[in-house]
Amino acid sequence: MKQNENNGMMQARVPVAHPMIVMASMMIGAFVGMFSETSLNIALPQLMNHLNVAAGTIQWLVTGYMLVIGIVLPFSSLISKWFTTRQIIIFGLLAFIVGAVVSALSTAFPMLLVGRMIQGIATGLILPMMFTVAMQVFPPYKLGAAMGMCALVIMFAPAIGPTLTGLILAKLSWNWIFWAFVPFLVIALLFAIFGLKNVGELTKPKVDVLSLLESIIGFSGIVMGVSFASEQGWASPLVLGSLIVGIVVLALYVKRQLALAEPVLNLKIFAIPAFRTGAVLVMLDFGIILSAMYLLPMYIQRGLLLPVALTGIIMLPGGIINALVSAVAGRLYDKVGAKTPVRLGLIIALVGAVMLIFTTTHTSIAYLIAAHVILMVGAPLAMSPAQTYALNSLQGAQSGDGSTIMNTMQQIVGAIATALATSLLGIGQTVYQNHHGSGHLSAAFTNGTHYGFYFTIALIAVGLLASLRITTAKDAEK
Repeated sequence: MKQNENNGMMQARVPVAHPMIVMASMMIGAFVGMFSETSLNIALPQLMNHLNVAAGTIQWLVTGYMLVIGIVLPFSSLISKWFTTRQIIIFGLLAFIVGAVVSALSTAFPMLLVGRMIQGIATGLILPMMFTVAMQVFPPYKLGAAMGMCALVIMFAPAIGPTLTGLILAKLSWNWIFWAFVPFLVIALLFAIFGLKNVGELTKPKVDVLSLLESIIGFSGIVMGVSFASEQGWASPLVLGSLIVGIVVLALYVKRQLALAEPVLNLKIFAIPAFRTGAVLVMLDFGIILSAMYLLPMYIQRGLLLPVALTGIIMLPGGIINALVSAVAGRLYDKVGAKTPVRLGLIIALVGAVMLIFTTTHTSIAYLIAAHVILMVGAPLAMSPAQTYALNSLQGAQSGDGSTIMNTMQQIVGAIATALATSLLGIGQTVYQNHHGSGHLSAAFTNGTHYGFYFTIALIAVGLLASLRITTAKDAEK
């Protein structure tokens, strides 16, 4: 019996000769996807000028991308039961190449947005498949290292994205950000064609079309409503209509998922207190990171009036720290649990966010780097323990449901957080110009970023309150 258990630990569910070759296409695709999600922030001021659009419009390149990922992700489990691994990944990589080429060739904002949203479809397909395939092709005793490697791929992209983008923009036009994706995606496609194996079983379950429609309309309505508010105002009929439709349809979607025997998303696991708390913390933390990553490059270029190449260099230390702390934070959970690292991380993040409130049009680069680094120590320190705390409360198939829910909600919350930060940025600019006139553009923009960072601080405060609900084994015994 023990021999059989040992054999089980040594044997992968789907034995392959070279697991890393199998994983290569998805790792490259996921890296480019996450690079695309975070790197474009640094180019937004330049794109606003080149395409002659306002901040409220340009932020759709970020929120639209994340919205599409958030729409596709909930269907990843269903898609994998209807199509083979090779079909999904090859289609995803081809879609990414098409989206990158469309974006690179864009001459107007609508064309660029379409290209970005096609890229979002690809990332939404590739990201969950990478983790699913890793669990199949690596034996259990290597699974921890394999999953850590997948996580590192995702964390490394945001760390170097702003710097590489800054260097590209210093010498070339913004179009080359998207052309730079293509060679990597072609290499990934070759790995997929010649090295990827099919995993999983095609059961082709019944598709609940109503659930799919409710999911798309509900999430889109809320994100679109919040995004339109930055230009149209919160009292706009378009904004209010989008929000009402989104909230009502999403409520119907939740009700349907709770009633279905085989839901698209198993929302019943939110009844588990530890998962509920951990998932809320992960979503808040992702909103903290995304709002700050959106505002900071804009402030550096339009508040401090520094060149785009220097913007990337300023962002690099915080990005590297983010990746390093993310890699270490997971191990802390094994030693001390979630309570201490989550609370400590949020407190540290609060210090960094408050420092950003005191920036001016003459703030030193050293101060700005210090604030960013402190924020990037705190936010990832809280993220991984909160995620592990949530998933450890689940059993069996619930783990896959929990992972899908958190990945989906991260993208939706990220899109909403970016949109709200943009709205507050505009409000802060208007308030300053009403008091000081319209001639102080950099000072008005700096004041606008302060309003955006107030939102970041509010997310941290809510996160600290939520962290009070984290329990330990000792607490449960009391």
